[in-house]
This record gives sequence, structure tokens and C-alpha cells, in this order.
Amino acid sequence: MPLVPWERLAADAETVARYEAKVHRGGGPDAHHWWLGAISDSGHGKLRAGSRAAGTSRVVSAHVLGWAIHHGAAALRNGAVIRHTCDESSCQNPRHWLIGERLQNVVDYAARSRLAGHALADVRGAAGRAVAVRDAILAAETGHEAAAITAAIAAGHPSGAHQDALW
Repeated sequence: MPLVPWERLAADAETVARYEAKVHRGGGPDAHHWWLGAISDSGHGKLRAGSRAAGTSRVVSAHVLGWAIHHGAAALRNGAVIRHTCDESSCQNPRHWLIGERLQNVVDYAARSRLAGHALADVRGAAGRAVAVRDAILAAETGHEAAAITAAIAAGHPSGAHQDALW
């Protein structure tokens, strides 16, 4: 498959509108911006971007497209990955992303995946957690999304234990 034309996709008004329509920003600028569309097996958002007529139609990871929309696509040219500082794989908040190398992402995961109550320790796995949060938001009555999100997250940690750091 040829390289993804991130610049073209991020500049396509229809693609940007489809992306933005699938992001829930109910908690403010520093909160998670939850993905409401398709979810991959890794818990990342997926979206059909581009157009068939222009030859740019493809399914892409939502957070990578989001990076290109909000930060530009230049950093994506050298095989960089978009890292979630919040460890919520479906989060679309540009403030929660860093550009980095795959090894950095693996090291981050290994360091935090065993913390009790942490997003990476959810018993449902990343995809199960992302689907549960998405479905809770979509099913919630208007104005009750925050409570639905809290309940969906808590369901992934049946013991109720929580640990933010190792020390």
C-alpha cells in the first residue's frame, strides 16, 4: 500500500468534518476527547478518510489523522508514531498526544500497564474499554455523559483498586 497522503487527508474538508463529528469533547479542553466511531482491535479509533474519486480513500487511525489535522503531517513522514500521554487509545485530544518512536511507546506501555486501576490495566483490554466508553456516551441522555463514562471506566476495574504511579 502506498504511503498515506496525510497532508491531503488533513486538508480535505469532508474528511475533517467526518473526523470532528465522531469526537466527544464533553469534558473541556484538557479532558479526554473520546472517539465515537469504529474501534480497532488495539482500541484506536478508525475512520474512512479521503475520497475514492481523488484516489485518497482509505481507512486510517483516527488519532494519526487527528495529529495531521491539528499539528501538521510533517512529523509523520519518518515512521514516527503518535503516543497517548493519557494512555486512552481512543482519546482524540491533541493535548494528550506526543510524537515519538515505536520503542518509546512500547517502553511507556510496559511501565504503566500493571498499575492497578490504570487505563492500560483494564480487564477488557484497550479495545473493550474504548468500545464500552463509546457505547456509554452514545447511550447516555444528554447532559449525563460524564456519569456514563465514569461507570464504563469503573466496570473495567472490578476490584476498585487504583494506583497512579509506582512510587
